[in-house]
Amino acid sequence: MSFFQIKKYLNYCLHAKYRKGYGLHSPFVFNLVREVFYCEHSFYAFDLIKEYKNELKLANKVISVVDYGAGSSNFTSKDRSVEKLVKASSISTKYGELLFRLLQHINPHNILELGTSIGISTLYLALADRRREVLTIEGCVETAKQAQIAFDKFDCSNVKQFVGQFQDVLPNLVAKTDVLDFVFFDGNHQKQATIDYFNLCLTKVGANSVFVFDDIYWSKGMSEAWDIIRQHPQVTVSIDVFQLGIVFFNKDYSKQNFVVRL
Repeated sequence: MSFFQIKKYLNYCLHAKYRKGYGLHSPFVFNLVREVFYCEHSFYAFDLIKEYKNELKLANKVISVVDYGAGSSNFTSKDRSVEKLVKASSISTKYGELLFRLLQHINPHNILELGTSIGISTLYLALADRRREVLTIEGCVETAKQAQIAFDKFDCSNVKQFVGQFQDVLPNLVAKTDVLDFVFFDGNHQKQATIDYFNLCLTKVGANSVFVFDDIYWSKGMSEAWDIIRQHPQVTVSIDVFQLGIVFFNKDYSKQNFVVRL
C-alpha cells in the first residue's frame, strides 16, 4: 500500500460502523449486507477459480503489458510475469467472491466489465450464471490473450471480449444496450476518465442497475472520483467496502452513503 492508501484504510476502519448489518436502518442494505456481504456459503466456482489462480502463480510465463490508464505502482517494466499479475493486479479472492454473490443476489440481465486484465474478475462475473452474457473490454492485446486462455479453460462461452481502449470501444457497446444492469469499472484508474466512463454508462442506467468501482482508494484522484460518483443526484445508495464502491439507482431508496466493514 502507498502512504495515501494506508491513510485511507485507517480512515475507513475508523468510519466503518456497520458489521454484519448491525446498526443499519435501511432494510434493503441490511438484507444485502447479511445475505451477500457476510454469506458463508461456498460455491463450487470458488474452488475452481482458486485452483486456477494457484496454477498461474506456478506458471513460468512473462507477457508484455501495455498500460493505457494510470499505469501500475507494482511494476516498472512492460514485461510482467503472470504470477505477479495474479498477485498484484487481479481481484482478490474476498472481493471476487463478493462480486459473485452480489450477482447471484441481484440477478442482472447483462454485465459489462471495463478492464479484463488476465480474466480472474471476469471468471467471477461469468461463472455466477453461465446463461448471462458478460461483455468485457481490455486495452492490452497480450493481456487479453491470457484472459482468453482462462475463458477457454472454463468454457465461458457467455464471455465476449473486446480488445481496444475504453474510449474507442465503450461508446458503441453502450449505444447498442437498452439498459446497463451491472457494470464493473476496473480499468484506467484516472479521476477524469473514471468519471467520464461513469457518465457515459449513466445514460443507460435503470432503476435496478448496479455499478461497482474497483480500487476507489487507489490514488487521490480515484478517491475524488468516488466522492463525485457517490454524491451524484441519480445515485440513491452507495456502499464503501474500501476496495470496492457500489452504487444503486433505485428511487425507492432514500439517499444514503454507507461504509461497511468486511
